[in-house]
Amino acid sequence: MTHKHFLTLLLTLTLTTLACGLAAPASPSPTPVPVQVTVPAPTDPAPNLSAEQMKNAQYQLGARDDHTVVQLTDGKYQQGTDATTMDFANAGITEFISVGDLTGDGIAEIAAIFFENYGGTGNFGFLTIYTNVNGQPAFLTSIMIDDRPLINNMSIENGEIYLDAVIHGFEDGGCCPTLQTTQRYALVNNKLRLTNYTTVNPEGRIRSIEIMSPADQTQVSEFVQVNGAVSIAPFENNLSYFIYDEAGTQLASGPVTVTAPDFGAPGTFSELIPLAGIPVNTTIYLEIQDISAADGFIQALDVVKLIVK
Repeated sequence: MTHKHFLTLLLTLTLTTLACGLAAPASPSPTPVPVQVTVPAPTDPAPNLSAEQMKNAQYQLGARDDHTVVQLTDGKYQQGTDATTMDFANAGITEFISVGDLTGDGIAEIAAIFFENYGGTGNFGFLTIYTNVNGQPAFLTSIMIDDRPLINNMSIENGEIYLDAVIHGFEDGGCCPTLQTTQRYALVNNKLRLTNYTTVNPEGRIRSIEIMSPADQTQVSEFVQVNGAVSIAPFENNLSYFIYDEAGTQLASGPVTVTAPDFGAPGTFSELIPLAGIPVNTTIYLEIQDISAADGFIQALDVVKLIVK
């Protein structure tokens, strides 16, 4: 090997050694970057409904067979201008409007009294319920109170609707209702169910029934012992019981005997009612009714909600 070739080889080895010694060190493992997880803020519940919103809500006509849904404008709806024509319809909301929770979910519904007229003398009063859909009132259900009832008061109390109204008794003329009543309604499966009803007799005495036991939501099986009182003993001291499920299907019925010291005096009842044939885990509504022997109308009513186990 020549001296020139030796110098060239020595230079090559030296440069290679230096390159290896000066090579950049291996990069350290990257430090993990925390992932920023954005938790969405809880959705605020829909704001409570207001009486003012009802003036421009939709309403379902209750006295017409087709139950047409109409649009209110400033609290009123009218179809046609001639009240003598077949297609005339007039509906409007009254000042009786109450806001309150009827389902126990913390979101308020609205109860309101509407009247409907179709050109004749009839002026049909309806208790109407609106639910809250994204802060707007949406028609849910209604029930007719009477033709030309006189409404004294309406409110929502303890999750039920309380109504004080004068309606037609059996012998009242169409123009002039005279029967004083109080009525309580619960919202069950989006329908109104009467839970208490009182009337005032011609002598001015309130006719009422009070179920004292069992309490609402009591679990029962095979039989239920029902105890209560009446303010006025019924005809021949006989009341009636009826059992319904939540869909409104009647499951059973029978008599309830009242004990009273005299005809028409206050009295009490204690009845062991059989529940045979009612499936386990069925929620039932046990109604005690005072039915008039003269006209078949209910004169008083009270209800207890039970669970069959």
